[in-house]
Amino acid sequence: MNRRRAEAILALCLMLAAAVGATAAMQAGNIEKQRLANEARALSGGGDPQRGHDAIAELGCGACHTITGVAGAAGAVGPNLTAVSSQVYGGHGENTPEKLISWIKDPRRVRPDTAMPDLDIADQTARDIAAYLLEKN
Repeated sequence: MNRRRAEAILALCLMLAAAVGATAAMQAGNIEKQRLANEARALSGGGDPQRGHDAIAELGCGACHTITGVAGAAGAVGPNLTAVSSQVYGGHGENTPEKLISWIKDPRRVRPDTAMPDLDIADQTARDIAAYLLEKN
């Protein structure tokens, strides 16, 4: 086998190995994303992260909050929701998914003096929003 042909075969093998490696990395990323979505669904009692993302955008939550992954959600009036799992909803008490859902649905019941408005959010929508926020943490 001449040198040029051997170099071409080696180059092809290296390209194939790189393609296989890239495909494996993408699959691993997809598996991790699916694992996080499933965990968020379980924690939120059946919330759907994609519907939560859409609800956050539709409700305009980004006017007051910074929320990772939501276009235009760069508000600074309310807390940054990028690390919502490390926050205590309503300023006191235990940090749980159920409390997050309660906060989203009826913030004034959790904390009467809050500036967060009651947006009359349905139970399933609150679970969807919680799933999205929990998935991002």
